[in-house]
Amino acid sequence: MNLFDLSGRTALVTGGNGGLGLAMARGLAKAGADVAILARNHDKNAAALEELRELGAGKVLALTCDVAEDRQIEDAVGKVLAALGRIDVCFANAGISGAGTAIPDITAEGRDYTLAINTRGAALVYKHVTRHMIARAKEGDPGGKLIATSSGQSIMGVNRSSDYAASKAALNGLTRAAAFELARHAITANALLFGYYETDITAKADPKFAEWMSRRIPLRRPGDHAGLEGLAVFFASPHSDYITGQCLPVDGGLCIS
Repeated sequence: MNLFDLSGRTALVTGGNGGLGLAMARGLAKAGADVAILARNHDKNAAALEELRELGAGKVLALTCDVAEDRQIEDAVGKVLAALGRIDVCFANAGISGAGTAIPDITAEGRDYTLAINTRGAALVYKHVTRHMIARAKEGDPGGKLIATSSGQSIMGVNRSSDYAASKAALNGLTRAAAFELARHAITANALLFGYYETDITAKADPKFAEWMSRRIPLRRPGDHAGLEGLAVFFASPHSDYITGQCLPVDGGLCIS
């Protein structure tokens, strides 16, 4: 018996066409889930769609969607439900790195945009996904999983990152509130506080940042993308049903260093 078979379950992954999101989507596809990707870049969506279709027996869907736009999310979630029939798991993964400015140089526009993507975007995705999950529960089919991509910066301090840190700390608060409010429908909510992984976003950072991180992380290495596959499958599976409201660091020990 395969303890982590996700056949018959549908997972939605925002920002799933690259980086952490695509790594998690790979694991979900390999475990047999139907996978829907919502992301902004059409070309990257197409490449991810082709890759994921080769990994598992489940269906794969990729839709262009900006999580800063409520109507786009509503339309995309509707298309996912029309094509795949249900959504059992939602990975609110889409995010940006923030403006990268010092606190005296913060602009209202830069901070608002970071919050719009990293915090409000997840909240709006949850709004539309949980409407479906709650309706299902009322019809006798309870259950659902919300998993947010947060960051270790939500509980640590990093220079020139106050807008990003604040957006992810707010995401942790959203996670706890969602877990409490939605438990009556057997919907769980958790956040994964990722540390340093090599992605397109980190590739744009100052090389000194990667060097500093490599010295500070107790395991002395960045996170491995292959490991994210099993992590995603675990949180999408029934084996995580009794875990909710948690903000779990996934960082090689960075937050304790």
